[in-house]
Amino acid sequence: MQNAQAHLLVVEDDARLRDRLRKYLVETGFLVSTAGDAEEARGQLAAISFDLVIMDIMLPGESGLELTRALRGSLPTPVLLLTARGEPEDRIAGLESGAEDYLPKPFEPRELVLRIHNILRRVPPPADPAVPVRFGRLEFDGTREELRDGEARIKLTSAEAGLLRILAAHAGEVLSREALTEKSRIQGNARTVDVQVTRLRRKIEPDPRMPRYLLTVRGEGYVLHPDP
Repeated sequence: MQNAQAHLLVVEDDARLRDRLRKYLVETGFLVSTAGDAEEARGQLAAISFDLVIMDIMLPGESGLELTRALRGSLPTPVLLLTARGEPEDRIAGLESGAEDYLPKPFEPRELVLRIHNILRRVPPPADPAVPVRFGRLEFDGTREELRDGEARIKLTSAEAGLLRILAAHAGEVLSREALTEKSRIQGNARTVDVQVTRLRRKIEPDPRMPRYLLTVRGEGYVLHPDP
């Protein structure tokens, strides 16, 4: 994605720096929301789909590193970490937490904008739910949540349809069981997600025992690879 109207979330406990960053990024052409700590950021992320989170590591309470690790298990939103600590070990820790980039303070605002654009260029655009995805002869309409084999409609339960819609909207992206539970209509735990995946495979896979579309990524979750 390379879009000057990308929506950014700036998470910074220093009110003056937070406001300066917001004003500069707005003047550069971005949409910007802000949060002063991890709790406020979580509330924003639950309500709005952001294109990028710019987050200070040294936050009161839950740190930026801790929040980044938590986000990696539930949201695909990329994270750019800011910190006053620029040692190599700190940078490695930031990247290991799942952040896309790491910028030590103080920094030039223009460099921040360049890094933002670099990250957004690497992030694939979300799939258009209005564009059906195909599995051989089968076609799934994410808007209507309908799976069809030609003119014949294949019945999906509400949970199966919601799960397939989320997977199709994030095709090619690994989603954790926790993320699938939060984003879909599945009620339960990780085991419940596994059961729904097994049922869904029986409907979209030529051979559910050897899936080619809905794949398990060991230790991470599931990923959907529909036909081009």
